Amino acid sequence: MLLTSNLAFSQWERIFKDPMTTAAAIDRLVHHSVILELNVPSYRLEASKRRQEAQSEAQAVHEPAP
Repeated sequence: MLLTSNLAFSQWERIFKDPMTTAAAIDRLVHHSVILELNVPSYRLEASKRRQEAQSEAQAVHEPAP
């Protein structure tokens, strides 16, 4: 099984709300697991920023000057 998250384990309480449930879920997931932590920029976030910039530029071109 492969599981990915953009949240650190310490932030998983935002999802589960209950500290005991959070600890239990993490414990079961990481038991006998290999954890790969990649500290690289998010490709989806970068693509979204580029898309938004392109849309803003396109709107600026099509807006009439005052």
